[in-house]
Amino acid sequence: MAFLNAGDTISGQEGRAYTTIDGKYEEMFYIKTLEASIEKQKAEIKTLGHRGLQHKATGWSGTGSMTIYYVTSQFRQLMLDYVKTGVDKGFEVQITNEDPTSTIGAQTVTLYNVNLNSVIMGKLDTESEALEEELEFTFTDIDIVSPFSAPASQG
Repeated sequence: MAFLNAGDTISGQEGRAYTTIDGKYEEMFYIKTLEASIEKQKAEIKTLGHRGLQHKATGWSGTGSMTIYYVTSQFRQLMLDYVKTGVDKGFEVQITNEDPTSTIGAQTVTLYNVNLNSVIMGKLDTESEALEEELEFTFTDIDIVSPFSAPASQG
């Protein structure tokens, strides 16, 4: 019986992320966590000859969140630009998982038209050793630029 080699699991620290805002490509070294998900939207459909309720996919919605260390002003600047001008700019985020101890290689995913829901504009916290902020966002498109390869099975 084949099984997954523990060494092929991916360490959460073995990765990197980059953002492209106004054409400027920058490593997001300040990320603590990042998660992006797609949820299908479904319609409930009743049909003749079938008593059960069926479901039909009708669209999708991309949402995500990231916890970052409070060391960059770029997201506050995006929000301030929106407040002052009404121009709401989206940006790209590219996420790569690559654990050198794994045989599955790297996976790179790009999120397009990332749009922040809210931003902390100022923060103080006498109890915190390192200031952090949670940013929730939406996105409208996604690509898997390079997928993981199959793990080498054991057994």
